[in-house]
Amino acid sequence: MSEINSHVRIAAIGDLHVKEDATVSYRQMFNEIARDADILVLAGDLTDLGKPHEAELLAEDLRGCGVPVVGVLGNHDYECDAVDEIARILREAGVHLLDGQTVELKGVGFAGVKGFAGGFGKRMLASFGEPAIKAMVGESIKEAMKLENALRQVRADKSLAVLHYAPILKTVEGEPPEIYPFLGSARLGETIDRFQVGAVVHGHAHHGTYEGRTTSGVPVYNVARHIEKPNGKPYAVIEL
Repeated sequence: MSEINSHVRIAAIGDLHVKEDATVSYRQMFNEIARDADILVLAGDLTDLGKPHEAELLAEDLRGCGVPVVGVLGNHDYECDAVDEIARILREAGVHLLDGQTVELKGVGFAGVKGFAGGFGKRMLASFGEPAIKAMVGESIKEAMKLENALRQVRADKSLAVLHYAPILKTVEGEPPEIYPFLGSARLGETIDRFQVGAVVHGHAHHGTYEGRTTSGVPVYNVARHIEKPNGKPYAVIEL
C-alpha cells in the first residue's frame, strides 16, 4: 500500500471530545486503526472544552498510532481560547493539523479547514442586516476561501477534503431541522465542486447521516464518532 498508484485506506473519525478526567482512552482504537488503514484523519472536536490538558491526553493516545495522522480542529477546540496551545501540542505529537493548508501523504493530497455555520440552499444565511449577522456570514465565507486556497495547492491525483462543519445538507439530516444552519454551510460544498476532489469527511453533526454527495457528485462522509458506520466501528475506512 505504500506505492503511490495503489489504493490508500484512510480511517476517519471526528468528535472524539477528549475530556480532562481521562475516563475514555482511544489508544486501543488508534492501534487498531494502524492495522486497518494507511492514514488516520481526525475531523475536529478533538477536545471537549478546548483545554490544553485534553489535547495532551489525546497526544499521548496518538503515540500508539503507527500511521500518519491528519486533522482539523472543531468548534469545541476553540471553547477556552487556547487554540494555539492545542495546535502546538498536537503538531508536536506528529499530527498534520490543517487550517487552510494541504499535505500530501502516500500519494493523497489532504486539504483541511474547520469550516463554519451558515446553512444550506435557499435557507443559507445572507450578508444583510445587523453587523453581527454580516460578521457571521463573513466568517463562513472566510472559511470557504481558506478551503479554496488549500484545494488549489493540491498536486496529487487523489485528494481528500477534511472539514469539521458539513458542506452539504444530506449528512446533517437526522439532527433537529432548527439547528441545520449551525451545522455547516453550502459555501463549503460549492467550493469543493470547483475542484477534482475524491471525497470529503466532516463531523459535528452527531445525529446526522453517514453519507451524501455534493451537487457535482463528490462523496461526503459524516465521520462523527456517534454516527453508525458501514464497518460497525466508530471510525470509517475510505479507500482512495
